This record gives sequence, structure tokens and C-alpha cells, in this order.
Amino acid sequence: MVLKVYRYGEKVLREKSAPVACVTDELRRLADDMIETMHAAKGVGLAAEQVGRLERLCVIDIPDGCEDEADALFNAPIPMPLKLFNPAIIAQEGSQKDKEGCLSFPDVGGSLVRAAQVTCQYLDADNRPQMITARGFLARALQHEIDHLDGILYIDRMTAVERLSYAPKLKKLAKANGGVR
Repeated sequence: MVLKVYRYGEKVLREKSAPVACVTDELRRLADDMIETMHAAKGVGLAAEQVGRLERLCVIDIPDGCEDEADALFNAPIPMPLKLFNPAIIAQEGSQKDKEGCLSFPDVGGSLVRAAQVTCQYLDADNRPQMITARGFLARALQHEIDHLDGILYIDRMTAVERLSYAPKLKKLAKANGGVR
């Protein structure tokens, strides 16, 4: 089922998620619905807050061809789509700067500096602890979605100058969606 994607200005996007005690059938269905929603919106990641939920859950699906060849080879063992329950980044290294967008911010996209490589631990849909190390675009997506789970929006990581360049769009978007910035 395709769910509503909450947009900038709606309070839920600033909430922190609560850890999942156990992955249940209901949470598995939510993860599946989030993947369907993400695909329908042509996104590559979605956090529970973006669909109005506060469970610590995000999904990611990086399409073929979105990463450079070296990163794609490094990330190849990681199965897509990812369903991450209680994800946490436990190590990071290097830096990368690239353009980023977000389904909760239509027509707003900025360049951000993020870690080039991250190691993330999480529970999979079968309640098994997992750990992955990812580079490039997938590393960026993991950081972006985990930020959402902590109530941090990608505009918070933009430079002041870049955020200022989007100020009129952000003000309009926030006003249309409840005004919470």
C-alpha cells in the first residue's frame, strides 16, 4: 500500500524514532509498504518519520547504475532493498560531497559533505543482527535515512549559504505543511 509522504513543515519529521523491541509481522508489512511508497515516489530511501511513524525503521533501494563502478563493486554483496530496524552507524571514514535530495522536500536539493564510507549495524526483518559497510551513494543514503530517524533533516547539514539560497522554497513548503521548521 502506498503511504502518505510527510513534507517539510510537518512536526513528525522533527521527532526522534523509538527503537523496535522486536520485528513483528506488522512492522514487516510497514517496511514493505514503505518500499512500495518509496518506489512510487521514485526515491532511493525512506524513513518511518516520513510516513508518519516513529519506529526506528528505514528502507533503502539503490537502483543499478546509480553508483560509480568502484563503489558498486564494493557494495555488491549488500542485498537490495534494505529493510533496517534499529539502524546505527558505528564507524565512518573519509568524506564525500555530492548533491542530495529528499522525498519530504520536493524541488529542493543541495550539496552536502558526508562520510565516504560507513559501517552500520541493524536488525533485519527476521530479527537477526546484521552489519554492513558501504561506500559512496549507499553510504550517503544510510546517513540520510538514519538522520531522519534522529529528527535531523538534510537541510540541517547544508551550509548556511546553501540553505539561504533555498529559503523562499523552504518557507513556502513549511507554511503549506504546518509551519514546523
